[in-house]
Amino acid sequence: MRDGEHAARLAAVQDLAARAGVDALLVAPGQDLQYLTGYDAVPLERLTCLVVPASGPISLVLPRLERLAAEASPLGRLGVQLHPWGELDDPYAMVASVLGPVDRVAVDNHMWAEKVLALRAALPNAEQVLAGPHISELRMRKDEAEIGALLRAGAAIDRVHAAVPSLLRPGRTEREVGSDIADLILREGHVRVDFIIVGSGPNGASPHHEVSDRVLQPGDVVVVDIGGTMPDGYRSDCTRTYALGSVPDGFAEQYAVLLEAQQAAVRHVAAGVSCESVDAAARDVLTAAGMGELFIHRTGHGIGLDTHEDPYIVSGNARPLEPGMAFSVEPGFYVEGQYGARIEDIVIATADGPLVANQGPRELVIVA
Repeated sequence: MRDGEHAARLAAVQDLAARAGVDALLVAPGQDLQYLTGYDAVPLERLTCLVVPASGPISLVLPRLERLAAEASPLGRLGVQLHPWGELDDPYAMVASVLGPVDRVAVDNHMWAEKVLALRAALPNAEQVLAGPHISELRMRKDEAEIGALLRAGAAIDRVHAAVPSLLRPGRTEREVGSDIADLILREGHVRVDFIIVGSGPNGASPHHEVSDRVLQPGDVVVVDIGGTMPDGYRSDCTRTYALGSVPDGFAEQYAVLLEAQQAAVRHVAAGVSCESVDAAARDVLTAAGMGELFIHRTGHGIGLDTHEDPYIVSGNARPLEPGMAFSVEPGFYVEGQYGARIEDIVIATADGPLVANQGPRELVIVA
């Protein structure tokens, strides 16, 4: 992260809060806190809360035992006022004291309910709204460094997918394959495995199936959707579909339509087009081929420090894409009791069209 970037983000979110009539943002450990300050705080039952007023000094209320970690992080260079609290102190009263009189506070979307309710008790006269919409306005527009991070993440998960065919053999279980994929994700530069889906045969018809003890069979279609977190916090997410030898009757024709749909949506990506029009670009191809009812989820989700974040590529989201917005394009089709298929790339909108983070083959991979 470039020097001054976190300070600029804090200043920008203060400005957004002021324009929205919010007196302060209250941010808990998680990706919003990491984005704004560089502090990747451990979420604990003890309260850590970044207090960002619409104007004036920014503070961090945190357990005393976490002070050194906070000071050692990029937050320690931002001039944020630290308010450590001891085991016998009331941290919620401390937040109220730091804030002073307020009418409206925006609370982190992912703050634990017990903390939200305790803050409500400590600030009985303050209306609580969500902070997410304000912070998302910044997070969904990736800068040059963030785009570079997503491209590195995409290349890393591409290298994992390149090795997947060697793992798919009849007689192995989904769980065994998943374990090997987890090792590869870490070996290829990620610091954490976020998810592994190995959906073989009928399990592929469940888009969020993970792994099971089902044994791979000759003729299986296998959906492999994997992702992890890189050292800089940015995420990978990529899906490819494989087949063990021959494929079921009609599947090859359906997969050709899916590939056409996925590529149509990628080509449609450009600054100024709406999120829902990208969804329609994929969905219309599948619908025209009589497969619309088999595509049962949105076309994509934003990605960055979270695997799922704004913007969402779905019907009803008329938001225009802007340069730097990054998201998945992942249409699929699912036939219950038989098989499924999905193709997913991470795509970044630019003034010149789509920038695709994943470069591995999208055609059906037949494992002999």
